[in-house]
Amino acid sequence: MKSTDYISWDEYFMGVALLSSYRSKDPNTKVGACIVNRNKRIVGIGYNGFPFGCSDDVYPWEREGNFLDTKYPYVVHAEPNAILNATSNLDGATLYVTLFPCHECMKLIIQSGIKEIVYLSDKYKNTPSDVASKKMAESAGLRYRQIKNINVRIENE
Repeated sequence: MKSTDYISWDEYFMGVALLSSYRSKDPNTKVGACIVNRNKRIVGIGYNGFPFGCSDDVYPWEREGNFLDTKYPYVVHAEPNAILNATSNLDGATLYVTLFPCHECMKLIIQSGIKEIVYLSDKYKNTPSDVASKKMAESAGLRYRQIKNINVRIENE
């Protein structure tokens, strides 16, 4: 008889997104993303961080203050990093991401051909960015669904 204690595809791919989030050096919000093609093959992963060549020891991680002294003009979000790291066409793919995408990321997700988003956290729900993001997703026929509990645990020592 086969084992029955294995994880689902959603848990597996969200686990990869969660593990990827641990690469982020952001002290406040660590986000990971995993893109899966129609054949359930991982074709892209990413996490939030600064662009290549921009040292995370030089650029700020602050959330408040003068715009140029915060992380916001410099950080590349997990979703665009996963799209840029993709190894194949993303038409019809599914994006697993630990935080529901902002409106800027949603534009790239839609343009890339991704057709479904599976996410964990919706901590910015009903903010203007979230409302715009969901409006675009719905207009483009992009499905999204939240997973509240997954049977995957990644522990730090």
